[in-house]
Amino acid sequence: MKDLENDDVTIEWLGVRYKTILTPEESGGAMSIVDSLSPAGSGPPRHVHHSEDEVFVMITGTCKVWIEGIETIAGPGESVFIPRGKEHTFKVIGDAPSRHLVILTPGGFEGFFQDMAEWQCRIPKDMPAIEESAKHHNMTFTGPPLDEAGGSST
Repeated sequence: MKDLENDDVTIEWLGVRYKTILTPEESGGAMSIVDSLSPAGSGPPRHVHHSEDEVFVMITGTCKVWIEGIETIAGPGESVFIPRGKEHTFKVIGDAPSRHLVILTPGGFEGFFQDMAEWQCRIPKDMPAIEESAKHHNMTFTGPPLDEAGGSST
């Protein structure tokens, strides 16, 4: 797999690079696949996808994944399934970035990444705009990201 580059299809938001490698249009709406490169220490606030199942396929780096209070560690060659409707988050742990594929079924949520890259929203300053895009893409933010100690903040 080629590294994510600054080209006409790779987008960036908050230091994370995203490249949609399978669009919903290409799959008849069944799925989308996003190649993601996340820096060490990064990770989103807790959230729920109301319409999509999500699979992380780890290529490089290590992530701590939190799904409804249960934490797991995933590294290269491993995958994590997150059913729709389940509160979750993740954090890249260690010193290396994490490259992982995000497989979404059905497709369409990758439009949220496009909005965020285009608008360059910042957390927490721009949360109203972020939450509006999230709502449009069937996602709700439910809590903070994983804290430095690794557990979920409250």
